[in-house]
Amino acid sequence: MLRSIRLDPVLIQALIAGALSFAHLHDLAEAAGQHGWKAWAYPVSVDLLLVAAWRRMRTLRAASAPAHAAWVWFIIALAASLGANIATAGLLDMNHIPAVLRIIVAGWPALAFLGGTLLAHTPAPAPETAPAPTAVPSDPEPAADITVDRAPEPAPELPAPAPKAPAMQVPPALVDHARKIADTHRATTGAPIDTDTLRARLGVPPQMADAIAAQLT
Repeated sequence: MLRSIRLDPVLIQALIAGALSFAHLHDLAEAAGQHGWKAWAYPVSVDLLLVAAWRRMRTLRAASAPAHAAWVWFIIALAASLGANIATAGLLDMNHIPAVLRIIVAGWPALAFLGGTLLAHTPAPAPETAPAPTAVPSDPEPAADITVDRAPEPAPELPAPAPKAPAMQVPPALVDHARKIADTHRATTGAPIDTDTLRARLGVPPQMADAIAAQLT
């Protein structure tokens, strides 16, 4: 669904004024010897420079920066537009344009190019940011003397001694048999028998072999 077009009186007025100014600039350029498409390019150049200078002034004003250069080019473009409108009001003979005006019209493209380039390549300054306030350290209050009474720590408890294993009871017959084996080993090798050899000969567990060897010494 198409939206209804709302006519704005201000926009209509601007379009009418722009069309009339455009036609006056075209007539003056053509009378000054600029024919064909060149006569149509002059009003476009003047109006574009006027709009570019106005936008640059607004940008610099928003950034709180000086806009002297933008004002200069705005006044130049406005003078060119107003001059063409006044010149075509019958003050000049359009069939016999003065040489000075012909020189101004012929030199306008270079002047407009210079102004547009300077306006386009002049960066707007960034808005200044206020520095962050630094915190002022306050004087620390002196700490109050605090006395803490600690209870004496209990002495660590020593582990209870492990109960001794009861001595292994060895039958006397087994002790006599082990003594015979030990005597035979000494007579054969000339050295006392060790516990591992005795345990191997008797075929008893290590604890019992240790008990038997203790009784043989």
